[in-house]
Formats: sequence, structure tokens, C-alpha cells
Amino acid sequence: MTLKLDFEVAYPSLRPAMMGRNAVCASQPLAAQAGLRMLLQGGNAVDAAVAAAMALTVVEPTGCGIGSDAFAIVWDGKRLHGLNASGRSPAAWKYEDYAHLSAMPELGWDAVTVPGAVSGWVELARRFGSLPLTTLAQPAIDYARDGFPVSPLIGRLWRAGVARLGGQPGFMECFAPEGHAPGIGDIFRNPAQAVTLERIAQTGGEAFYRGELAEKIAAFARRHHAALSLEDLRNHRPEWVELLSRPFAGGSVHELPPNGQGIATLIALGILEQWDIGRYHPDSVESLHLSIEAMKLALADLERYVADSAHMEFEGKHLLSDEYLKQRAALIDPDKAGDFAYGAPRQSGTVYLTTADAGGMMVSFIQSNYMGFGSGVVVPDTGISLQNRGASFVLKPGHPNCLAGNKRTFHTIIPAFALDGDGQPLMSFGVMGGSMQAQGHVQLALRIMRHRQNPQAAIDAPRWRVVQGREVMVEPSLDRNTLAALRAMGHHISVEDPMQIHSFGGAQAILRDPRGVYIAATESRKDGQALVY
Repeated sequence: MTLKLDFEVAYPSLRPAMMGRNAVCASQPLAAQAGLRMLLQGGNAVDAAVAAAMALTVVEPTGCGIGSDAFAIVWDGKRLHGLNASGRSPAAWKYEDYAHLSAMPELGWDAVTVPGAVSGWVELARRFGSLPLTTLAQPAIDYARDGFPVSPLIGRLWRAGVARLGGQPGFMECFAPEGHAPGIGDIFRNPAQAVTLERIAQTGGEAFYRGELAEKIAAFARRHHAALSLEDLRNHRPEWVELLSRPFAGGSVHELPPNGQGIATLIALGILEQWDIGRYHPDSVESLHLSIEAMKLALADLERYVADSAHMEFEGKHLLSDEYLKQRAALIDPDKAGDFAYGAPRQSGTVYLTTADAGGMMVSFIQSNYMGFGSGVVVPDTGISLQNRGASFVLKPGHPNCLAGNKRTFHTIIPAFALDGDGQPLMSFGVMGGSMQAQGHVQLALRIMRHRQNPQAAIDAPRWRVVQGREVMVEPSLDRNTLAALRAMGHHISVEDPMQIHSFGGAQAILRDPRGVYIAATESRKDGQALVY
């Protein structure tokens, strides 16, 4: 399938789509350049993705760290592969210990689950990489040891993180050694993180899960009477999984299965296909209304059913059947905003990057500490900041995502991939940013696959975000007459402060042109960069 893109359409931005035979897109320029260095050294797209991911833990610590989780989709030149490198809760966690709370803690050791990102880097490099892990880690090591200039948006988020997390164990010593956050443009060094990355690379991750780094993590947990143990770390393994997909716009969209929220993207797109969404311009009142309603239906099912796949009431594919999606689509009133509950199907802050190489390999990759710096806990003398994914468990007995030991929690971070009608790669893409991610995937798929907007225009276009109920947040660039029409339909529209524009996520995308080049685009709302050669 040849996708003829519209390069005339544009939204306010200073960034053009980039074209080349190799491409790297990341949310921080130095990380993108780390990936490009691997390609220039003869590496492939997986090498570039792993190098960029490791570098991001240094140069964008506000979104990820060595203590993150990660997910990936890889097109190896012939088929797609899905990797779930998310960790489980400590085996010693018990619901009864948290039952007195109204919600799971967001900060400190009580929110820390086993970090999976390191295992993801190692597994990707082992199975598909062509360069040694020590080579892939070198840019990140250099940035940590020699220092890097703090970029603008990350600098602002860093300042907010210090204000919120300064009391957490190990945080200030690592990320604010002078008693305050580094300023924009300041050179920040993290020599302890450089040593940690070296040991991870030299040992193929063994030091992190079964060696001296694991022992330091477990010892720090014991010092604070936390549940995370050496055995929890030793038992961790990443998993290769079968992807979920839905036909869309003559091709198909592919997402990782639960415990992630990618299924919500597929539910919404499946509902929109029932409404023949392509007949409406993507910026029209009709398209926006139907898209918002479809997303609300998808999120209702997501909240009710999605968790660790081993704990779900049924397989995720049952939420994607044609019969079920037709039933859900029929609930939408084309003239009025609705309030939706979950259905009953029959049982039949984050960083995103993407890379592609001239040999045909493409990678869609995401990793995150969850809320900004995560739990705020940093293991002394290691630079390992630990995620707070435990905060995503619910404290509702009987719910599939209810807290339990040795269990993966519901996950917000999701990479995405699209194939054309011939089953060939069309696009690797993602939109970082909590609950915005599935919603961002829907908006990019609509604009690029259905309306053939070029990927940079699709990323720059004004976004919306379902919050809860009829509440919808929109960017200030959305047409005011359109906003008035949506409000008249019953949507509770709020316009986001321009200074909080990052709350609409950060997208990266690489589209494969059948003529042998890639079209790469990066987020204009963040510090990112798209590089090609």
C-alpha cells in the first residue's frame, strides 16, 4: 500500500519532517545523537534504540531512569515482535498492609516495584543487536561522567521534581547535590551513574539483577524497612509477547497486550471505524466529538478490565471483537456528549523513542519511571532512581488490578506500530505522557493513516485529552468556534495553560516510504530531535 502524504498541511511549528534512509527520534537531542552514533558505527535500529534509551536515563532523568520499566515493538525485517520488560511488585507485598489507605502511595519505597528497563536493553541487544552492549552504553556513560547541558523543558521539570521529592531517600544527593535543581544550560554530572552503566554493560545486566548493584538496591530497601528484596530482583525476566491488533484505514495498528493500556487505542479505533470516521475532516466538530466519545468508551473498559494478563477475567482480544465494538459504537449519540460505563464483552512523566535503519529494521520503544523522577528513591552511590509503578495498583478487592505480591501492575507506557495493507511496516510511533498515551496514539493514527497528514503535521496538530466523565482538556490552538460547538454538545471543555503544554504528551514517529526512505518527526512540545542520514 502506498500512502501519499499531504506535505502542504501544517500546524504551528518550527520543525519540518526529516527524510533519510536511517532515522532516530528521541525526546532529548543528545539521546537521539547517541542512537545516530550507533548507526554510523555500523549498528542497526535496535543498537540505536538501546543506546538512545540508556542515554535518556542520564539526560532526561525527569522521565526515566535506570530503575524504569520498558516495552518495545521490533520489526526485524520480516515480522513484528513485542517485548514486555515491566517488573513485578515485591513478593512480600500484601493487600492487607495497604487496605487502610484510600489509594496506593505515589512516593517512597511503598511505590517501588522491580525495575525492568535494564533487562529490556539487554534482551533487545542479545536478540537483535549487532554491536556490543559496552559500545551501546558508551554515549550514556560519557554524558554521565563528563556532564551534559540541561535542556529547557527538562530543566523546568527537574526544578518541580526537586520541590516535590526532596525529602525522599537519596534524591537530593543525586539530583540536587548543591541543594537545588540545576538550571537550564547548566552542566550536570552524575559520575556514580556512569559507573553503574559501565557495570550493567560489562556484565550484560547481571550486576543489576544478581550482582553488586542488586545487593546495593536490596540493602537500601532493608535500611528503610521496604519489601523489595534481592530475590525479587533475581526472579525478574522480560517476556516476548504476541501483539494485539485491529484493522484500520486499509492497514492495521499493533499494540502490546495487557498489562499495558495499548488495547484502549485499538478499542477506540475499532469504534471509530464503525462510524466511518474518515468522512470527516480531522479538525471538524464531528470528528472530534466521535473521537472523544470513542475514547471515553475505551477508557471505561480499560479502567475496569485491564491488569496483569495473568489476573484478567478474560483475554484482552475479547474487547476487540467486531461484535463488541459495534455494540459499543452504538452507544454514541452523534449530537450529544455521553457518560459511559464499562461494557460486558463475551469471552471468545515517560520517554518514547523510535529508530529505523536502511536494512529495514524498525523499533518502537518506551521507558519510564512513571511520575516524573518516579518514587523519588535513589540508591546511594549508584545513580539508580527507582520507579513508582506500584502507585498504579488499586485497592479494590476483586478488581483485576488489585494490589498483590509478585504481580505486574496496570501500565500506562505503550509503544505502537502500524502495518500497511500488505503487512509491510508503515510506521513506528508513540506518544509519551500517562493517560495521554492511548489517546495520542488514536489521534496520530487518525491523522496519518486515515487522513494522510505528514507525521510532523500530525504531531504538531492541536490535541485533546479526555480527563474523566465529560471533562475534556484541549490545547489553546484549537479553533474557538469548534470549542463552542463541542461545549454546546455537552462536553465540559477546559483549555490548558500554554505553559503546561507538555501535559498533552510527547510524540515521535517514523514513517516508512515505499521508495526506500523514512520520514521522521519529533515532538514540538518537548526538547526532542529527529535525525536522519
